[in-house]
Amino acid sequence: MTTEAPPRTAGTPPPRSFARNTAIFSVLTGLSRIAGLMREVIASSYFGLSPAFSAFTLAFYIPNVVRSLFADSALSAAFVPVFTELLEENRKREAFRLASTLFMVMLIALGAITIVFILAAGVIVPIFTGSQFTAAMDTLAIGLSRVMFPIVLILGLNGLIVGILQAYDHFTIPALSPLVWNVVIMVFLVFGRPFFTDDLYAYAVGILVGTAVQFAMALPTLKTVGFHFEWSFDYRDPRVKRVFVLMLPVTLGLGLINFNVFANSILGGYVSTEAPRAIDAAFRIYMLPQGVFSVAIATVLFPQLSRLAARRDLGGLRDTVDRGLRLIFLMLLPATAATLVLAVPITRLVFQRGAFDSSDTDLVATALFWFSFSLPFSGVNLLLTRTFFSLQRPWLVTYLSVGNLIVNVGVSIIFVALGFGVGGIVAGTAIADVVMAAAQFYVLRGELHTDLNVRETSEMVLGMMISAAWFAVIAYAGWAALDWIFGRSLLGQIISVGGGLALGTVGYI
Repeated sequence: MTTEAPPRTAGTPPPRSFARNTAIFSVLTGLSRIAGLMREVIASSYFGLSPAFSAFTLAFYIPNVVRSLFADSALSAAFVPVFTELLEENRKREAFRLASTLFMVMLIALGAITIVFILAAGVIVPIFTGSQFTAAMDTLAIGLSRVMFPIVLILGLNGLIVGILQAYDHFTIPALSPLVWNVVIMVFLVFGRPFFTDDLYAYAVGILVGTAVQFAMALPTLKTVGFHFEWSFDYRDPRVKRVFVLMLPVTLGLGLINFNVFANSILGGYVSTEAPRAIDAAFRIYMLPQGVFSVAIATVLFPQLSRLAARRDLGGLRDTVDRGLRLIFLMLLPATAATLVLAVPITRLVFQRGAFDSSDTDLVATALFWFSFSLPFSGVNLLLTRTFFSLQRPWLVTYLSVGNLIVNVGVSIIFVALGFGVGGIVAGTAIADVVMAAAQFYVLRGELHTDLNVRETSEMVLGMMISAAWFAVIAYAGWAALDWIFGRSLLGQIISVGGGLALGTVGYI
């Protein structure tokens, strides 16, 4: 099976540029995800699936949901198309003034939101805790959320800077800084706990400090791409209004997508005190291939999509989306096969040590198994969502995201009521991702007035699925044989899991 590269459209960066940027972003993001897993391994060895760790998980999700609503990804997605359009029209001075004004607006607005939340956390946080949460867990969640909430402000400003860098096709620092973020947190986890009466506060402070370091890393890079900050506050600039008009549906769309993860944690609070943390631990493993492949592809393609959309080059846009979709399926279908058949061995290798025991492994592996089904479809959603943003049609994503949230929460509630527990909650997410991907694909075909090469892409994906099934068979057989030979020591698990994945990869290729 071979894939022909789509013809280059005038003005489109050469394939080597795309390949180089994707490779850099993928490698650095992969290292970041690995560091993130190491962070989770260390934290799980200290806290297991304890009720206190579930309180921490909920406290961490609250600022992350707010961040997704008002900052970071939402701001970048609304800002990059407008900023790129100005650069394409050689209006650099106006582009810089727009970015500078938005920086000041976000500083004031997110600063105010942060102060309000810190003061009102005692009222807000208990709204989201489940029936299994005790008063002590509520108190801990309130305190931890107050420590971590300032990341909303920092990430909002960082999102704007990252958007500027992405518009210039600069991806190294945005991909490297999360790696440093994880390293800073691990330092606090390992060495900072003796300085706090509750060890989880060391984790929370580490997240806050790591986020500040992440922001500090991005600032000097602006000079390397030629950006100059202007101390201006031109709120009457029509382009500022345009960004916020775009940001409203982007905020709702991305916020609703990210709220699915938060909803899983809330529903988990009604299953058991361990469930929120178990779902989050499985999600961390799930995000490793997601971040290395689909996040990298969608992030690197976004500026290209924005440039093509600004030129109204719908043919180039279609070809770029086709290429991205095929790459996502090519990379994520074997990852899906791996987490399906090796959910328990992978979870055992990553987490089972210290306070994390075999029963915890079974619970997390159950969540990981069901997360597997959403892997390729979540990747497709990332790319198609950014395609709508590049076309400056974010309301379409908002409408579809409302449907996605309804399906996710509705199906999850039904499954929980039927007694499927953690697996039922995550299965709801997988079903919602499949529905969202199909809906986005159908609507985008209408927007581009093209079939997006459905037949050709479907034939390729079918071949990839057959190869992925072969991957699953070989990987499981290889793991079982090596597990029987080398046993369950740490080294033995590394050999058996790593060997099974390596053999499966060879079979897939």
